[in-house]
Amino acid sequence: MSQTLLMPKATAVWLVDNTALSFEQIAAFCTLHPLEVQGIADGDVASGIMGVNPVQNGQLAREEIEKAEADPNYRMKVSEPKVRVAAVKRKGPRYTPISRRNERPNAIKWLVRNHPELKDAQIMRLVGTTKSTIESVRDNSHWNSANLTAMDPVTLGLCSQIDLDLEVKRASKDAPAQSEFNEGTTLLTAEEAMARAAARNSYEGEEGSEDQGYSAPKPSNEDIDADSVFAKLKSLKSNTADED
Repeated sequence: MSQTLLMPKATAVWLVDNTALSFEQIAAFCTLHPLEVQGIADGDVASGIMGVNPVQNGQLAREEIEKAEADPNYRMKVSEPKVRVAAVKRKGPRYTPISRRNERPNAIKWLVRNHPELKDAQIMRLVGTTKSTIESVRDNSHWNSANLTAMDPVTLGLCSQIDLDLEVKRASKDAPAQSEFNEGTTLLTAEEAMARAAARNSYEGEEGSEDQGYSAPKPSNEDIDADSVFAKLKSLKSNTADED
């Protein structure tokens, strides 16, 4: 990433006075025109500007100057800063291009319909609108509510998908969690469904084995008496003869 040189004219004044660099080399480093550098050397340009040492403020290494003095075709490079200062974030509503401002009510309608958990402040950050506009779209009191169509703000170019996902994630964290759910309306995962089916089959198998245990006759170890069997057969024959 290229760095921006601070005070290019003051740096050019110092380089003209303290180095043997050519005008083209100084102009390339300070992003000036060679004729402007020549005017600095002649005293016609920047006569009231005090020179600034780029080596002292850490924007140019002494080795770069030596290489450039030895080779007229060499172009010096700005040194990487040792400390990076974060850019100041501008507070206020997001800037929306003029060509997209008429699409903001459509984006608001889409956000209100598909992400009701979003707060008004979050919608304002995403779309760059006002709270009164959001309320008018929500309660259908907008002057053009009859012609509004819900449209994704990412598709419209009003915000990025990353910003939208971030706001939705924040809103879901702030939303109260539901403690109880109706089991009949929930969708089980494949693992849970298979586990329940296996448990049900094992339970039915245990019940079937118990029923069969109650209905199955137990084997008797007692010896069978032949006389008692023949006596029963004779009684059955006599009962049949009496009925005839």
